[in-house]
Amino acid sequence: MLTMAGRMAQLGTESAFEVLARAKALEAEGRSIINLGIGQPDFATPAHIVEAGRKALADGHHGYTPANGILPLREAVAADLHSRHNVTVSPDQVLAVPGGKVTMFFAMMMFGEPGAEIIYPNPGFPIYESVIRFSGATPIAMPLYEEAGFSFNAEEVLAKITPRTRLIILNSPANPTGGAVPRRELDRLARGLEDHPHVAILSDEIYGEMVYDGAEHVSLLTYPALRERVILLDGWSKTYAMTGWRLGYGVWPESLFAAAERLAINCHSCVNAATQYAGIAALTGPKEPSRKMVAAFAERRRYIVDALNSLPGVRCATPGGAFYAFPNIGGTGFDSRTLQGRLLDETGVATISGTSFGALGEGYLRFSYAASLAALEEAVERIRGWLGRQDNARAKRA
Repeated sequence: MLTMAGRMAQLGTESAFEVLARAKALEAEGRSIINLGIGQPDFATPAHIVEAGRKALADGHHGYTPANGILPLREAVAADLHSRHNVTVSPDQVLAVPGGKVTMFFAMMMFGEPGAEIIYPNPGFPIYESVIRFSGATPIAMPLYEEAGFSFNAEEVLAKITPRTRLIILNSPANPTGGAVPRRELDRLARGLEDHPHVAILSDEIYGEMVYDGAEHVSLLTYPALRERVILLDGWSKTYAMTGWRLGYGVWPESLFAAAERLAINCHSCVNAATQYAGIAALTGPKEPSRKMVAAFAERRRYIVDALNSLPGVRCATPGGAFYAFPNIGGTGFDSRTLQGRLLDETGVATISGTSFGALGEGYLRFSYAASLAALEEAVERIRGWLGRQDNARAKRA
């Protein structure tokens, strides 16, 4: 019998893909399924980006590139960050990687080991807690509060820091909540972190260009006192509808870059060449397709928040960014996992249980509004009808 390393038991998964598989199986049986579970834009990659990738292949860019990425891509990243955040980043600190998850995996493996602690948002992207445990470190939950728009309390976070704390993970705008941390809370956290120079910060800003109604995306790179400890995670998947291209990047402090690059060499060698040329076109080409996509998400967000708040037993905070709503379903009488399963099996609407994003997600569901307005409307009406039938059944039993 084959014996795997014990740490393999610590690896979790991403439930959105499990729900997607179940939804596809039901579709194969002839069921009508509306998938609001997967976090993927329902827009095609803009044509000029596709053409850049095609041209790169036609031009013969078929070989290895430097492990950190081709220089024109890294220069484009640095220019984009300067344009968006007015920060100066050296292209030599940019590490191109195959998707956003790689930067978080590298950071957690770099700092995580038995005896270490890593603070992470809860409810938060499930890979955070999964990889922290895989690294051998102890995950320390950073609660996010519905009443604060799913932000954290800076003083509470700072109080969790111990001599064993190696890394703090921040994500704003956030998956699964859509919460955007207010500048004042980040300011408080940044000031407090100046007293803890042994702690690195992983700032996951993959949804940074998707904010709404005055919500603000504040990059951790804009805090000079933290620059030598901040690892920025960003990429192309969400902003440019490039999830399948697998292209992301990390901006690493100078003291950590060589270690991150060494991990890349050991892991994946480099990002495929043609995708890197497509990434340049995304950053330097027309932004109108991305703006139209975000405008469509803003319209859908307005609808889904109002619609969810009109459902019996449901309340929904207005998300400041990303393309997720995270309604509180405590008033329905169902726990999160049960409601996720029954909505999919009995109404054909795929959502994700809040507990897929950590223990503090109990009592919530995640809805992705990266789906058409018509699909969202149909999904809500199916849920409304189903909840009404449950209330009627309870009334008859009473």
